Amino acid sequence: MTNAALQAVKITKVDFTNEIKTQKKIELGFGYSYNVKYSNQNTCIGEFTAKITDKANPDEFAINVTATGVFRFAEGAKKEILHVETYNDLFPHIRAFVSTLTATAGIPPIMIPFIDISKKEIYRFEMGKDGHNPPSVDDFINPYDNR
Repeated sequence: MTNAALQAVKITKVDFTNEIKTQKKIELGFGYSYNVKYSNQNTCIGEFTAKITDKANPDEFAINVTATGVFRFAEGAKKEILHVETYNDLFPHIRAFVSTLTATAGIPPIMIPFIDISKKEIYRFEMGKDGHNPPSVDDFINPYDNR
């Protein structure tokens, strides 16, 4: 069952460098980050950033793209589950954008690989227990830890 529903997607940042001088084979490196900010009205904003570079010459070929998605979610849904579901909903938009951008730029379309974050540890940052002080180790929540 889906706990989150995507309401809107917006590409908020694009940096694209394609200054490869000669035809050559490049080895791509991929990096992603994903964060979710929650409101009190059962909505959240997911921010997905993808970075793709030529490993040997990142100043000759690089793509840095950020997309935000607005989601509504079910009352009482766990944030760890929402994190995975919203990531899964937003990822295809980034993937399609990068593929279209590269194809339009006259190079073979790049299909960024999917990473299944449901198999990864997800840590949620909470403010210190008093809401003000810096967090301690105990303030990091691992949803896969059954304590």
